[in-house]
Amino acid sequence: MSDLLQAVWLGVIEGITEFLPISSTGHLLIAEHWLGARSELFNVAIQAGAILAAVVVFWPRLMALLFGLREPANRDYLLKLVFAFVITAVGGFAAKKLGVELPQTVTPVAAALIVGGVIMLIIEWFLSERTAIVEATWSVAFWVGASQILAAVFPGTSRSAATIFAAMLAGMTSRPAATEFAFLVGIPTMFAATAFEFLQLRGEAPVHENWQALIVAFIVSAVVAFIAVRWLLRYVQTHRFTAFAWYRIIAGIALLAIAR
Repeated sequence: MSDLLQAVWLGVIEGITEFLPISSTGHLLIAEHWLGARSELFNVAIQAGAILAAVVVFWPRLMALLFGLREPANRDYLLKLVFAFVITAVGGFAAKKLGVELPQTVTPVAAALIVGGVIMLIIEWFLSERTAIVEATWSVAFWVGASQILAAVFPGTSRSAATIFAAMLAGMTSRPAATEFAFLVGIPTMFAATAFEFLQLRGEAPVHENWQALIVAFIVSAVVAFIAVRWLLRYVQTHRFTAFAWYRIIAGIALLAIAR
């Protein structure tokens, strides 16, 4: 398979999995075991493409929040987004200082996919008869922020799944509301993580980087992520996350079988 085609595939995988509750880090790690490892710059670039897509999708909502601060509801919602981000930033910084590193093997990713899928099924069952609540409380903001730290430390957990279900368990039982809040918190979080990675790479000379492949992968990731986010926002209006939970379980079991 050509380098350019590999880059396209990785862009597609990142675009689909970054916001769906199935773990982008886990899927990319698995894909790179078969397609070949890419540079850190490449991985950061395709993540940046996915972030850009999310910004475009939520642009009207972001502008309404930023330019509607005279409205108490907007101020309150924005403050809770900031609070959730601060929780994540502090926890993420602490994890970096402690030297926490992501495992680079398939087995822990597969295990996280299975465990996460089972937890999703349990939570969906637990909340199945609850009234849909759209209010973002301080408890929701705290647990969404904390869950992003968990997702960063354990590949296969899925930042999207962790934050959405944390919001639902904390009281925001409306799936569309929980998904929107989780994604809006995810935008500055992903921007910060991507910027940090770029700073880490500063001074390194990627002389062997295939810039054409990187640019193509960035564009593919952005386009696919835009479609995925738009689709998921419509999907959760009328569906539960059960299908994603079963996908995670089946994928995790398959990976454990292949890894043996």
